[in-house]
Amino acid sequence: MVNKSGRQIADEVPAFGVQADKARIEIATHGDHDGNSLTFRSGKQSIAAHGTAAGEGPAALQFLVNLAGELSRGPVDLPCFPNIVIKIREALNDPRTTPEETVKLVGAEPRLAGRLIQTANSAAFNQSGVKVTELRTAITRLGQQVVQAAAMSFAVQQMKDEPALRSIAGELKELWKKSITVASISQVVARRTKVKPDEAFLTGLLHGIGRLYIMAHAVGKFAALSRDEEYAEVIASWHPSIGKSVLENWRVSEAMADSVGEQFNYDRGRSREPDLTDVLIVGVILAEAINKEQSGLSEVTRLGSFRNVGLTEKDCETVLKHAEHQLDSLQEALGC
Repeated sequence: MVNKSGRQIADEVPAFGVQADKARIEIATHGDHDGNSLTFRSGKQSIAAHGTAAGEGPAALQFLVNLAGELSRGPVDLPCFPNIVIKIREALNDPRTTPEETVKLVGAEPRLAGRLIQTANSAAFNQSGVKVTELRTAITRLGQQVVQAAAMSFAVQQMKDEPALRSIAGELKELWKKSITVASISQVVARRTKVKPDEAFLTGLLHGIGRLYIMAHAVGKFAALSRDEEYAEVIASWHPSIGKSVLENWRVSEAMADSVGEQFNYDRGRSREPDLTDVLIVGVILAEAINKEQSGLSEVTRLGSFRNVGLTEKDCETVLKHAEHQLDSLQEALGC
């Protein structure tokens, strides 16, 4: 199989246009976020966060080396990211926060409150068919993970509408549309396992946070980067590790951060119980198959994560059908 740059990809990569470097780049941090010993390993070389690779690399690689160095020092600086979303995430992660405080915090942003109610009434989260009209009821129905997901969708909408990010508005919209698809499929897949569906949904929604972070920081540099023929390939290879680092900085669960970082790990062996990483890998791959000719499903079911979940070709078709059923309402509620 050949990727968009014309280079050969390992046979294990599914035939749905998934871009992934089999020799995944890993972020290795020695010490805390204040240290300067962050390195990036691609299986071919080790790149110091504040130096360069052996020999001068392409513009995209140098940009990512510099960006990753800044990320290693923390805190995360995501341009035009609404402060209210950060406050909600911190509040929900604090066990001392009461339901009344959550309602008050979310209610301070009417557009976000409306989005939460709309999400609570979507097919994915309203299996009883009973509509809710009050914010408190919507938050109770959705739970902490999905409230964070809705807040994140609000943030992407705000970023897309910012004049400073207008040049990447279309790319942001497409990225978020795919993220909702991955989230929907991951939720459906999780219901076949012991993985919590809401956690799988949020992880799927955040699987591209590294790409979002890179895109936002590339504004103003895009002309130079677009001339780099390897730009798309380098971004595709690096975004999971960048995303993992962002999520660790945000103090999300270790399982979620690790899953995002391992989303292209197609070499996972057989495990006793499928975990969140297995569910996300399946979600990312099947998202490439949705609304397309599904002739490659028998091939992907040989991958470790598909075997761990126990998915046959027919199972995959069923998962996609269920995910498609709820996608329209999810796109309407969470889309940008």
